[in-house]
Amino acid sequence: MKKITNPWTGLKGYNCIGCAPDNPFGLHLCFYEDGDDIVSKWHPSANYQGWLNTLHGGIQALLLDEVCGWVVTRKLQTAGVTSKMETHYKHPVSTNDSEVTVRAHIREQKRNIIIIDATLADSSGKICTEATCTYFAFPREKAERDMHFKPCEVEE
Repeated sequence: MKKITNPWTGLKGYNCIGCAPDNPFGLHLCFYEDGDDIVSKWHPSANYQGWLNTLHGGIQALLLDEVCGWVVTRKLQTAGVTSKMETHYKHPVSTNDSEVTVRAHIREQKRNIIIIDATLADSSGKICTEATCTYFAFPREKAERDMHFKPCEVEE
């Protein structure tokens, strides 16, 4: 796996709850390229629980949506927005777990509509949550002009 360089680090006003490194309330996700997949590992805590010792479903959705966005950023080298997300909660995720892994890849692309499959697994590897995100990908010129997009590379 190769670490993906966050092209927005240092951009004034960049405060994404999922991936901005300086957001005091954010998840501070980093992403890696693993073949066709984009992957991130995250350490849950009681600060993100819904029910007692259980990761809130909205946080799970945030993790899955974020990894899908980074699929568009890295694999298609543009920016996009979520237009639809279908999430299946199969097993609870413990906030006491040492680490969860989110993983996503492109299932299908029809022009600027991208269908992305994503999973969230606990530290034992059990898939706890699955999502399918439909993204609208912007033309690169619009992403650069309106969303401050810069090429998304991996570290050497």
